[in-house]
Amino acid sequence: MKAPCTRVQRRPVHGVLLLDKPIGLSSNQALQKVKWLLRAEKAGHTGTLDPLATGVLPICFGAATKFSQMHLDADKAYQAVVRLGEKTRTGDAEGDVIETRDVRVTSEDLTEVLKRFTGPITQVPPMHSALKKDGRALYEYAREGIEVEREPRQVTIYGLKLLQSELTTDAAQIELQVDCSKGTYIRTLGEDIGEALHCGAHLTALRRIRTGNFIEAQTVTLEALEAMDEAQRIAKVMPVEALLNGHDSVMLDSENAARFLSGMRRRGNWADMEKVAVFATSPKALLGTAHVKGGELIPGRLLSPPEVSESVLQFAAPPEFNELVV
Repeated sequence: MKAPCTRVQRRPVHGVLLLDKPIGLSSNQALQKVKWLLRAEKAGHTGTLDPLATGVLPICFGAATKFSQMHLDADKAYQAVVRLGEKTRTGDAEGDVIETRDVRVTSEDLTEVLKRFTGPITQVPPMHSALKKDGRALYEYAREGIEVEREPRQVTIYGLKLLQSELTTDAAQIELQVDCSKGTYIRTLGEDIGEALHCGAHLTALRRIRTGNFIEAQTVTLEALEAMDEAQRIAKVMPVEALLNGHDSVMLDSENAARFLSGMRRRGNWADMEKVAVFATSPKALLGTAHVKGGELIPGRLLSPPEVSESVLQFAAPPEFNELVV
């Protein structure tokens, strides 16, 4: 006879936790584990990492999910290991090897090719990706053996740094650091570099080390979270405004804060600003985003009154919170 399942008592949690996603889990599986550990009512992640990838995965709770799109659009940085001389069906180590070639690559060849992949480049999205065509993910077509036409897209590689290389053994490989715009497929970059080197290649390891202003030094592992008590776990959650890097701040008194929160525009002696994070002054609390035009503060995405109250209570609690949050 099976023991009865224990029902988890969910609670409102608001903010952002930076997870060091482990290898082998999908982004959604990692999200669900963290959501369960914090007993959070609502959670989502910003930017999928493949199961074979590790690194920075921002997990947004409660009110923070309203601003998660900002980090879907953020620039990223990765460390990638690319195996030379072998092409796989999926472009990474999960797929079967479909072609092998000799590797006759010099350091000079590598330097020249990496220069060609720095700056604006064009990529064709891989079939094994979550990009959708006619309402279906491309990987669904790929599993059925169907190749569909994909539109090339332009992305930008801001930096492509060679961390180390091994070009003379049977297991020739290179390790790269890639600083890139949103929408860059690192496995496609690895494959394209392999083609430019005339030997073929596939991705064997990938780690995201930065997304937007969030870096790997700020992350926490699942194992560390599991070892913590609930107070320590909640102390790892950064306030919602951590997602609003690059926004100017506007503070409102209690009367104007209440009206702004109801969706009303406010007038003040403000210069025009495109991106504004709006706060109540007492107690200090994020109300939402806005922009200023002609002295008018025009609401954008707003928190609900319960979300504002719950956030104030959550971040007023542990005295060690400011020491733990980066």
